[in-house]
Amino acid sequence: MTLWGGRFTEKLDPAAWALNSSISFDQRLALQDVDGSSAWAKALEQANVITHEESQAICDGLRAVRDEFEGKTFLYQPSDEDIHTAVERRLGELIGPSAGKLHTGRSRNDQVATDFRLWLLQALPRVDAALRGLQQSLIGRAETDTDLLLPGYTHLQRAQPVLLSHWWLSYFWPLQRDRQRLAQLQERTSVLPLGSSALAGTPFPIDRLALAEVLGFMEISSNSLDAVSDRDFVAEFLFSSALVGTHLSKLAEAVVLFSSAEFGFFELSDAFATGSSLMPQKKNPDVFELARGKAGVLLGYLTGLMATLKGLPSTYDKDLQEDKEPVFNAYDTLKAVLPVLADALRTLAVRPERMRAAIDPGLMATDLADYLVEKGVPFRQAHTLAGRAVQLASQQGQPLDHLSLEDYQSLSPAFSSDVYTVFDPKQSISRRETAGGTGPKAVAVQIQQAKKAVASPA
Repeated sequence: MTLWGGRFTEKLDPAAWALNSSISFDQRLALQDVDGSSAWAKALEQANVITHEESQAICDGLRAVRDEFEGKTFLYQPSDEDIHTAVERRLGELIGPSAGKLHTGRSRNDQVATDFRLWLLQALPRVDAALRGLQQSLIGRAETDTDLLLPGYTHLQRAQPVLLSHWWLSYFWPLQRDRQRLAQLQERTSVLPLGSSALAGTPFPIDRLALAEVLGFMEISSNSLDAVSDRDFVAEFLFSSALVGTHLSKLAEAVVLFSSAEFGFFELSDAFATGSSLMPQKKNPDVFELARGKAGVLLGYLTGLMATLKGLPSTYDKDLQEDKEPVFNAYDTLKAVLPVLADALRTLAVRPERMRAAIDPGLMATDLADYLVEKGVPFRQAHTLAGRAVQLASQQGQPLDHLSLEDYQSLSPAFSSDVYTVFDPKQSISRRETAGGTGPKAVAVQIQQAKKAVASPA
């Protein structure tokens, strides 16, 4: 049974049928299709298009269909072109010809747009929960690793010392922005297209506001032409997913680097690492490498959809059948990756001695310039003098804190015997107590801010 064959005299070519069919992936919209159809049947009754008895029979039949989907006993048939066809076909088997009245005044164009929005509205909170799980892992690490020092990097060059807890939280806040984007997307997705029909709007007096309320939408679409073609919510989800993937990739890259022998700051739990089939000594960070790799895949979903959308004319076009698989795949990817990363971070071991050994006095060169500023030297001059001190130490083949006082005073009389206090990394960190800084008190405040953020709706 097809929903459109009346004007055709030949069956669709089998290869063309296979290309045209979407049941292999849009069956994920089964529950949403049933729920949307039940609401539509009641709306038709309220508009006096079908009788109460017909509406009741349709809704009872749809409940039975829903039970089959939930119990995984629903049997798809080769004639099921898409999920809408499958539901209507099965409804007809259960209740007879009355099933044919369900599609009155609607099209698969507004039906699939409604199903898809419903699915995403239900999926977004699950993505948010997975993001929160990773955030909680990062907060846990920040609380555990509060007093540990780490060399901070810019351009992948050692820069200044920071607290490891501050570094962990630097990956928390991008995830918070991801949650905020998804929360905003929830609002923009919650727009009901049902009642737009194929493109011009339904001819029956359907109360679309009541229909929206029944299905849990915040508002109704304002233009039927736009409603059946609008896939902004799809593009936004794929963009948000790609950005989540980018943030995860950056975290993964850092963990991969820091768990290498060259750094040795972290060691992964055996439960979240793999070995080599050839080299017995290897311990590979595959979980994090896969997270890094998935970022490219997520970006590909976004670019593929944008290429699909960019040249479409008004209203619905079959190209839009290509919108669902990338969303389902992106959702599945995030749901698979986020919990694993959260657990991998919880079980990761930190090597404080390796991190501390990587903090040489050169990382306090900025503190040396700040020291001169406090002595009244303009910063630009102080920066130059600190740079000359670095150069002199390099020429002598020794660290900054091994230059003699005479060496320092040969550069500037502003240097005095207290200059050596600037080379204590703990003091360097403790000086940075401004809000958002790496000072212990500032980080303690930041941890509380993070806890409050993760406990609240984004």
